[in-house]
Amino acid sequence: MAQLTPLAKGLITVVVLGVAGSLAWNFGLKERFAGGEVAPTKPTAAAPAPTPAATTSKSTPPPARVTTAEDRNAPLGSAANPLKVSLVSFHGYAPALVANGNDLNTQPGSLYSKEGIHVRFVIQDDIPTLATIFESGAAQCAWRTSDFWAQEQPNLRNAGLDGRAVMIVDNTQGGDAVIARDAAVKAVEDLAGRSVALLQFTPSHGMLIDAIDNSSLTARKKESIKMVFINAEEGTAGVRAALESGAVDSAVLWDPDLALALRNVKGAHVVYSTRTATNLIFDVMVCDARLLARPEGQAVVQKFVAGWMAGVQAARANPDNAVEALVRTQEFFKLLADKEGRPFVKALFSNLVWTDVEDNARILGLAGGTNHYERVYKRFDEIYRKAGALANPKSPVIAPQDSFDYRYMKALLGQNKAAAEAAARPQTTFTQAAQKEATQQEAMVTKPVTVGFASGSAELTKRAQKTVDTEMVPFIENNGKAYFEVSGNSDATGAREVNLRLSAARARAVVDYLATQWEFPRERFKIVGNGPDRPLCVEANAANEGLSIEECRALNRTTRVAVFGGR
Repeated sequence: MAQLTPLAKGLITVVVLGVAGSLAWNFGLKERFAGGEVAPTKPTAAAPAPTPAATTSKSTPPPARVTTAEDRNAPLGSAANPLKVSLVSFHGYAPALVANGNDLNTQPGSLYSKEGIHVRFVIQDDIPTLATIFESGAAQCAWRTSDFWAQEQPNLRNAGLDGRAVMIVDNTQGGDAVIARDAAVKAVEDLAGRSVALLQFTPSHGMLIDAIDNSSLTARKKESIKMVFINAEEGTAGVRAALESGAVDSAVLWDPDLALALRNVKGAHVVYSTRTATNLIFDVMVCDARLLARPEGQAVVQKFVAGWMAGVQAARANPDNAVEALVRTQEFFKLLADKEGRPFVKALFSNLVWTDVEDNARILGLAGGTNHYERVYKRFDEIYRKAGALANPKSPVIAPQDSFDYRYMKALLGQNKAAAEAAARPQTTFTQAAQKEATQQEAMVTKPVTVGFASGSAELTKRAQKTVDTEMVPFIENNGKAYFEVSGNSDATGAREVNLRLSAARARAVVDYLATQWEFPRERFKIVGNGPDRPLCVEANAANEGLSIEECRALNRTTRVAVFGGR
């Protein structure tokens, strides 16, 4: 995914260098395994790609490589002047390596060769800024997570440059998670008063903030969650080590450290993950706007995107070869395979989706429906500005549609009628039986929404509908595979039986609106009327939450959306 890298993904630390008013990002890379430390050498922006001799598994002979001396005066995309693409060591990019003939440079007979383009992948686990990458000529395109891209595009513009994402390359679905070791921590709300280890200003940080913001915790209890930011030099291995040592109660991790922690830490379990929040974290490929402005650049990028999409199909058809591509080209995966075995590497594929043309169309809303990429880009821009991730708080707010160049995916979709038709169909089938089973479990997170009703009424006003549109719908769309309990609630005033009936009617009105106006399947929703029986705030002790009695009662009168699904 666009997660930073399997190792480097979240080693993001932001430091202000103050050069030409732009921002530089320094990332550390250090991964430790049970038998000792493994610290791959960090290449610089101008460093050459690793040679096969250094990155090939001992059990596999290196492929016969074909390379050509670079001539920047040759046509871009030719063997003498390949399109250069910056990547990190991450299994979400395996399809690109497969498309290149299991090599960093395009090999004869490979999918990219058949597209008529030569591509050179440059592994940059130190993650230089896009400004550095584009200005140095190290690459014309580079990976970014959608949230990371929302942070960096304003900085890129501040430096007098710009870029556009041209495709979604993967979508994490289980590869990022909030995990805990205490069995009592079953939901996001249970993090109150506990410590959580994570890497700052990474997808882990954004995911945790989003979950807490959408929880039913009071402001005081939200503040009681202690975020422990691990030093970027320690990386995700440091986050995992903090959980393993018992220094923290919980952690936010991504694969492979997520898988290692769940296997090695006694009692470790998933509290909330992208297996349910399937429309939250995407990896994208960003290209220099100057490249995209030239006809010859557009032609090269179109072939680049087409070849990657073909690589997705090839990697899905032969995942063992995808593992081989990673082991042959990236020292990190060679070491990981040697330590944990190739089946472990292969198992990581199950926690993300290599996104093909159909997936891109669905995520980008090109076949109808919500553009999840733009929604997420906007959401993370809001999250990180508030969290202070931008060195210049006055950096321009960029409209999400100005961050993506849709021409390339639209062209492929126009050539693939089957993908277009498939993208227009629902991705998941929801059933009443599955909803009943799911909602018998513990809710992962519950969002309270103040949907206003006239006194004694269960009719949604226009203002109430707008509240559902803006506060409830995005939350449902984030959790693309979840079932939900929609509950009506009241404060402790009035007759209990009347409140029970009225709260159930109001919950039903909300679900009716979601089903008719937003076309969410009714089977996804369980309707409950709690009346005064499930207060979020004890009205007799409102001051303990830092609330007045009226504020406490207002919180108890909220409509709530509880999330149930795979962890």
